[in-house]
Amino acid sequence: MAAARPDRRHRHEGRHSVARVIFHGNRGELRQPYRQGQEDQLSALGLALNILVLWNTQYMDDAINHLRATGREPTDEDLARLSPLQHEHTKMLGTFHFALPAELLAGQRRPLRDLHA
Repeated sequence: MAAARPDRRHRHEGRHSVARVIFHGNRGELRQPYRQGQEDQLSALGLALNILVLWNTQYMDDAINHLRATGREPTDEDLARLSPLQHEHTKMLGTFHFALPAELLAGQRRPLRDLHA
């Protein structure tokens, strides 16, 4: 079997790293004693991971478009370093409320933060 390409291996390692962070509430352990329950846990983990990646991808696209619209073209080197698997900005524990803000209900995304404000 051929060795995985380095960029592919890093993507998989990054995905597993984020999955461990999301799954840390159970210390990375499957708690269900039966196969169906374990499959349910893994499915929920996959869903949460895919949601995080989609959310990050949409906002990275918004940020890149904003930079371009303001005349600050990102370099190819900067774009190559972007990954939707970043998670440091995401709250993993706590109480979550799933009432959507008005802009999301209207099919829009929240505005980007102004780091200088």
